[in-house]
Amino acid sequence: MEDFVHLHVHSQYSLLDGQASISRMVDKALRDGMRGMALTDHGNMFGIKDFFDYCAKVNKGRKREGLEPFKPIFGCEVYVARRCKEAKTDKKVDLGGHHLILLAKNFHGYQNLIQLVSRAWVDGFYGKPRTDHADIERYHEGLICCSACIAGEVPSRILGGDTEGARRSVEWYRRVFGDDYYLELQRHEVKDPRQRANRETFPLQQEANKALIELAHEYGVKLVCTNDSHFVDEDDAEAHDHLLCLATGKDLDDPTRMLYSKQEWFKTREEMNEVFHDIPEALANTCEVLDKVETYSIESPPIMPCFPIPRDFGTEEEWRGKFSEEDLRREFTSDENGENPLPPEEADRKIEKLGGYDKMYRIKLEADYLRKLAYEGAARLYGDPLDKEVDDRIRFELHIMKTMGFPGYFLIVQDFINSARNELGVWVGPGRGSAAGSVVAYCLGITRLDPMKYDLLFERFLNPDRISLP
Repeated sequence: MEDFVHLHVHSQYSLLDGQASISRMVDKALRDGMRGMALTDHGNMFGIKDFFDYCAKVNKGRKREGLEPFKPIFGCEVYVARRCKEAKTDKKVDLGGHHLILLAKNFHGYQNLIQLVSRAWVDGFYGKPRTDHADIERYHEGLICCSACIAGEVPSRILGGDTEGARRSVEWYRRVFGDDYYLELQRHEVKDPRQRANRETFPLQQEANKALIELAHEYGVKLVCTNDSHFVDEDDAEAHDHLLCLATGKDLDDPTRMLYSKQEWFKTREEMNEVFHDIPEALANTCEVLDKVETYSIESPPIMPCFPIPRDFGTEEEWRGKFSEEDLRREFTSDENGENPLPPEEADRKIEKLGGYDKMYRIKLEADYLRKLAYEGAARLYGDPLDKEVDDRIRFELHIMKTMGFPGYFLIVQDFINSARNELGVWVGPGRGSAAGSVVAYCLGITRLDPMKYDLLFERFLNPDRISLP
């Protein structure tokens, strides 16, 4: 049996078309011994983060068991405009477009795929989010390309009798993608005569497949086979059929309604070997594609705007001259009193999490300015000098904010809250949720409830174990 992985897969994020949950597909792939799979929803990447997160969760367990990680392939079935993505005048020609599978081979390819999909929605939307040849050529680096189903550019030209047009398309994609271009075969044969299903697709697929195999030999392009999966198990076909009725606004018993072949489930390796037993290289090449794909993370921490610190207070350059890296290490890895330093390895992880010393100099500058504003507010609200209890609480809170890398965030929030209240005449509430437990927020004018008076806990609002932004 040839090894195989799915490269053309739709989840529930192919809206009103895909019916498969990502977790169920990944679990089924793992049970079947697949080494990875792609996610290629129609015209969008909505499910990619869920796909990444679930695979990361699965791989933690596999690592503990000493197993190889399961490899997710991030992709999209894009719509390629028949003319250009700006052409939106002829519904017959411009509405929708040819299908095309694009898979990110590495992080650069992932970024290029984001560009293509985003531009398709912003600039190319006409019935569907459409890209075009110009954008594909511009953003092709790091991408693997498959010719898609019979709605793809090459198969549709074949079925339309435009053999020369199909050749030109293969030549163009081959020139752009080189060895990362694959011709895609599909077979959705309905064998149960009692089943109400689309029986017209399979003969068209066979006609297209014959020509695709010839083109593959003529141009030296490799073949892959896919199943264009839209649901997880064979038993899900009826539920998927109901979904299509919702999508098209048709009744189940409408004889004119759209039907799928009901063969589009997430088939096992054995099932795919049965379907493509006569073209083993098309099965094996799916794993070649998998092996081309690098393992990379798409995690991205929030990118905060840089709050402008007044020039007369200080600059990063001045802070670099004033404080050494050792000063920063001691300040960021000890408590608010400069005591109880973290163990060396834990301290190193803390510094790395904050972005290293380059980033920490900026955080230090913002933290010092935040401290200035907080104590100015405290003097107005609590008097000068401050009670020791209030001073200790402010120092503790400022230290937590600093060591979590949040000073800039609080500077931004206090800026727009105070502008709303004092300059724009916008009504702002006295405080919401656990933020009312912060004395620093109270001193900055973000909230108007005194946490000391009402004995409110700061730790409910912010603590080192909190992952998300407050």
